[in-house]
Amino acid sequence: MNNQQQNILIIGAGLCGSLLALRLGQRGYNVSVYEMRDDLRTKDISAGRSINLAFSDRGNKGIKLVGLEDKVKKLCIPMNGRMLHDKQGNTFLSNYSGRAHEYINSISRGELNRLLITEAERHDNVTIHFNKRCQSVDFEKTTATFQDCNTKGIFIEDADAIIATDGAGSALRKSYYLERKFLFSFSQDYLTHGYKELSILPTALGTYKTYKNALHIWPRGDFMIIALPNLDGSFTVTLFLSYSDGKYNFNNLTTPEIVTEFFQSEFPDALELMPNLAEDFFKNPTAPLGTVKCSPWHYKGNTLLMGDSAHAIVPFYGQGMNASFEDVVEFDKVLDQNLNSWEANFSTYEKNRKKDTDAIADLAVDNFHEMKSHVGQTIFQEKRKIEMALEKEFPNDYSSKYSLVTFNEDIGYREAMLKGRAQDKAILNMLSDEVIGVNGNLRDILNKVKSETTSILEDDRIAGLK
Repeated sequence: MNNQQQNILIIGAGLCGSLLALRLGQRGYNVSVYEMRDDLRTKDISAGRSINLAFSDRGNKGIKLVGLEDKVKKLCIPMNGRMLHDKQGNTFLSNYSGRAHEYINSISRGELNRLLITEAERHDNVTIHFNKRCQSVDFEKTTATFQDCNTKGIFIEDADAIIATDGAGSALRKSYYLERKFLFSFSQDYLTHGYKELSILPTALGTYKTYKNALHIWPRGDFMIIALPNLDGSFTVTLFLSYSDGKYNFNNLTTPEIVTEFFQSEFPDALELMPNLAEDFFKNPTAPLGTVKCSPWHYKGNTLLMGDSAHAIVPFYGQGMNASFEDVVEFDKVLDQNLNSWEANFSTYEKNRKKDTDAIADLAVDNFHEMKSHVGQTIFQEKRKIEMALEKEFPNDYSSKYSLVTFNEDIGYREAMLKGRAQDKAILNMLSDEVIGVNGNLRDILNKVKSETTSILEDDRIAGLK
């Protein structure tokens, strides 16, 4: 296909859509992007919803692809590990890796999105239209119907290919299943928990009130809060809590007094840092946590779902944005193959990619339970100590499940999941049986973990689990 003659319509100018527009623009395609929101460069991002994100190696592949690594790095705050807070106010820093060069970053969603939009628009062949809401897609004619959010006028746009990066509520995905013209599988599974964003404001001098370079977690079994640092000295705090279960839940936290009582009981050291708690709590919305899976991602050759529109996940592995950026990288690899049609491009991309996005969706739910409960358990902390020691002593021979997922960007999510789960099972079993311990010989532990992991993987293969 001749790039110069191909017109691509992208629905959604969020993180995935703006990165995709930039990359396709670099490749020479004529790109039109339609976004339902205002231009983020003229207005602040809506308070209370995903202000900052965890940015790591898989996402950075996409940033490297478009040549923005240095600019994005300036927006990042390194986080070397999880700072765990117990109810007595004691803290414990659990590093993400035993290798010093491996860490994740806190980054502002809004600032990153603004940068990507600006860089995309530097290309004469990329145009971004704001305040244009997609109502439906005719995937047989490759056209999309939009409404102008200001004038309320309706118009139709056509293209050689339409790619929807419009998130969990995707208009293209809705058209796929509402039209019922082909077999389309779709699931949207919600956790019983929702989330609400709060904040720890900076000191009067603009400095951080607590340790800057960590993702802070207050695990409490059935619920938790986390905090990520921002460049202005503040932290974005997120409360994850059941809607209806437990002594305290979103349904019964109805007054400032009850909210303060809840935090005084469960998060007293955080409460000391949050005199603005009640104001934030009742100003910011409570939002659901869900996973979207669907199949197929493409139909009739010229339409495709990408990013959250194809595979929205819960945020507990910090991989939502990173997975969407990796989508762009994997799609770009397919374009390098110079296939002869959009149908060939889209089907090849989906075949290569879907198994990995299904895997990270499952891993994200697993990590929800790990973060709110397991990280506070002694056996889990012993496992992490062993893993950190193995990674430090044998950096080329061992990577934990977290490291496989987060820092080993050259292997797929599914491979990382299968190997990581087997390793976790091996270490926990041997700790329980006292076959290994935190003070044991590391070479001996490594050999035992490798041997037991291989046995578990083989058992899973025989059972048809891989």
